[in-house]
Amino acid sequence: MKTLTSLVAAALLTCVSFAVQGADLGHLQSRWAEIRYHLPAEQQVAAYASLAAEAESLAHVDPDNAALLIWQGIILSSWAGAEGGLGALDKVKRARSVLEKALAIDALALDGSAYTSLGALYYQVPGWPLAFGNKKQAEKLLLQALDINPDGIDSNYFWGDYLVQQKRYAEARSALLKAQAAPARPGRELADRGRQGEILQLLERL
Repeated sequence: MKTLTSLVAAALLTCVSFAVQGADLGHLQSRWAEIRYHLPAEQQVAAYASLAAEAESLAHVDPDNAALLIWQGIILSSWAGAEGGLGALDKVKRARSVLEKALAIDALALDGSAYTSLGALYYQVPGWPLAFGNKKQAEKLLLQALDINPDGIDSNYFWGDYLVQQKRYAEARSALLKAQAAPARPGRELADRGRQGEILQLLERL
């Protein structure tokens, strides 16, 4: 039977582990926002590459952490978007694999963000034979994200962006206005400001 001391020690180690994981996740989130919204375009590829390496190391240590995997997928996707061209295809395929793994572990992690990120990939990347782009699959995943997080800024923004691309402008405007009214996310102030700017740009296009 475990002694009281060993049980307390185990509990403390677990608490420390969760604190470290939270700090790691917060770092990935804040650094991603800095790169996306503050760095000049010519510096983003190298910065995303460095952050992707960090995310991969963290995921290797904690391979069943769905939240870490989601952020690894987001970073890989952003890296691919910044790089562009055929060289980005391996990164989006890797991002899809990581996000699918996150879904298999915990589909509700980060308010269903794996569905949002995976759906965005499916409508943004080329279709066969270059990649796996598929508008029907994108719509299915984005709607699943909205089922989980109907008032979220990202779930509504990407749904609105998808609808713009499909020329479903009235629906897109409704989704973007909902994204614009989404509640603030504590600790994600830079990301929220940047996303609100993107929402405004899309609304002005409409």
